[in-house]
Amino acid sequence: MSKKTIIELCMSPDLGGLELFMVRCAKALESDFDVISVINTDSKLQQYYENEECIAIEKKSNFFMFSSAKKLAKIIDEKGVDIVHLHWTKDITFVVLAKLLSKKKPKLVQTRNMTMTRFKDDFYHRFLYKNIDLMLPVTHQVKAQLEKFIPQDVRPDIKVLYMGSDKPELLDSEQIESLKDELNISKNSFNVGMVGRINEAKGQHLLIKALLHVDGANAYFVGHEMKKGYIDELKTLARNLGVEDRVHFLGFMKNPHHFYQLCDVVVLASKRETFGLVLIEAMQVGTAVIGSNSGGVVEIIDDEKTGMLFDVGDEKSLANAILKLKNDKIFLEKIADAGKQKAQEMFSNELQFKKLGEIFGELSES
Repeated sequence: MSKKTIIELCMSPDLGGLELFMVRCAKALESDFDVISVINTDSKLQQYYENEECIAIEKKSNFFMFSSAKKLAKIIDEKGVDIVHLHWTKDITFVVLAKLLSKKKPKLVQTRNMTMTRFKDDFYHRFLYKNIDLMLPVTHQVKAQLEKFIPQDVRPDIKVLYMGSDKPELLDSEQIESLKDELNISKNSFNVGMVGRINEAKGQHLLIKALLHVDGANAYFVGHEMKKGYIDELKTLARNLGVEDRVHFLGFMKNPHHFYQLCDVVVLASKRETFGLVLIEAMQVGTAVIGSNSGGVVEIIDDEKTGMLFDVGDEKSLANAILKLKNDKIFLEKIADAGKQKAQEMFSNELQFKKLGEIFGELSES
């Protein structure tokens, strides 16, 4: 039996968990499907592909959408595509249009990384969702939102599929010390890490403010600055608070798994985080985690068991969580060990991609 053909598609210009998950999907499904990756011409994902491994289509605005959709429809028909798997919500219209322009009429699947907060009962949204075959929300919370806000008569099938994390390369103590030297990370302080886009919504400012209440702790930020000048604003905040010598920006890292192992704790302080892949990646390497008590984070962290939760937007609550781990090494190790076990049992890429392959196999035969 010949392999079914799948397009993994993400036209987002950014580079974060959503975009990198698309790359992981493409790599993981290659053994069971013929996989074609489609990205935007100005995508930062280019660096993750050899030229022959992906197809770039220009899609910069709605003005270019019809032309771009025609190009995608041509790829669908020429390659005999059975399923298009999209990841960015803003790609829905573009992909639905390509499906309608194609002769093949592939099944459409969306991994839903974003929350849904209002009813989709207007003509435009009814038209879109009627042409999607399956939605894969990354948490049960998002699943409940989809069921609440998408009218039942046009609602696609819905199946929860958690994101997973690659099996990490674990460093020995000598390698950890060497990497700390390379990155100029303190060996004598309690090191708190944060990985993700550098912007207000991710909450870097909360961690900086929390340092006021946590003596002997350093904060290390890894990620890409989304708005030019925002890191300078955060540095000014740190200087005004008198903690600038404890705040460090390390830039973007293609693979942060090594960085997590240099931290005593990793924090996710977003206002709203649909899932929280950073937490899982840190848990996998045995680093304790702290997350805000909202969104998908509460499906990952069992408070004071597999991690710590703090009140959204509250730097004092965050500081208290950090202090509880900093001041009790036995508790810190217990939290880290339990988190690692949960990540391995529930959130491994191997497990989640096996489920995804099974879902696609069933869908392509229906």
